[in-house]
Amino acid sequence: MNPPTIKDVAKAANVSVATVSRVLHNLAGYSDRTRQKVMQAVEELGYQPNAIARGLVNKRTQTIGVLFPHVSSSFSSDILHGIEETAQEKGFSVIVCNTAEEGKRTMKYLQVLREKQVDGIVFTSEVLKDEYYQAIKEMRVPVILVNTMSQKHMIPYVKVDDRQAAYHATNYLIQKGHREIAMISGSLKDQIAGYPRLEGYRQALADNGIEYLESRVAIGGFQLERSREAMKKLLTESPPFTAVFAASDEMAIGAMNYAFEQGLKIPDDLSIIGYDDLKFARMVYPPLTTIHQPLTMMGRLASEKLISLIEQSEMQVSSSIVSHQLVERQTVRSKP
Repeated sequence: MNPPTIKDVAKAANVSVATVSRVLHNLAGYSDRTRQKVMQAVEELGYQPNAIARGLVNKRTQTIGVLFPHVSSSFSSDILHGIEETAQEKGFSVIVCNTAEEGKRTMKYLQVLREKQVDGIVFTSEVLKDEYYQAIKEMRVPVILVNTMSQKHMIPYVKVDDRQAAYHATNYLIQKGHREIAMISGSLKDQIAGYPRLEGYRQALADNGIEYLESRVAIGGFQLERSREAMKKLLTESPPFTAVFAASDEMAIGAMNYAFEQGLKIPDDLSIIGYDDLKFARMVYPPLTTIHQPLTMMGRLASEKLISLIEQSEMQVSSSIVSHQLVERQTVRSKP
């Protein structure tokens, strides 16, 4: 048996198809009694408005696309949880695209989202290259950036101040009496989370009269394996140090893992602070002291901004710098 159509609803309620459509879209032009008749017919027939047909009326598909690069699953899922929560509340579906490391599949997925006729895009954790910007511009849909920003294009974003958060982490180690502090950094070509976090580290050292040594910085590339290599490099090649600031929790845990294998105790022999406050930061032993990014809240905020642009309840929205927090656990000790 075929599912009921809008024509069947109109016939059962003894009104025109146009009236049914107006009732279902909350438009004006009918009495309360007519509305009740239409809604009763919808319920009795079990009519489900067709998303494609509805899209033809309001030119929307009620879907948003979310682009994630190759970041740790916990990081992505926390942001996604916030995006989806808000989208569901507001009647939107979410299409998630994994653009892979260094955005290898970004252009391909932008094409997919174009074909799916999404109403808007949340673009996360990656540099908005000119070709991406051009592709999105041609789609004529709103876009919100999360955990990234564009210095070139005026696009609203939701993120933490990475430089300030890294400064806070490094300064905390200094207040605990550490002066020989190494850093495991993301790629310095990364203008979003790599370079600004290194800058925060450098500034905290400078403000406390501590010399910055390039040999005390190793690149961990936001990955577990590479951060183990970075820790190995620091322990074998750099001047001695008593503490490490790792620019992500994943890198901090990779570094801890290698340090343990070398017989070092944390925090007795070496203090470590991370960045992100992913779920497993609480679960490792000892639990990781880290910088908390409110990832779920950032996702929620991005979703809210995007949907208000799609529904044009706002013609433009402002960017949001959200607050970070330092979460003290057990991987940093005061230096005697």
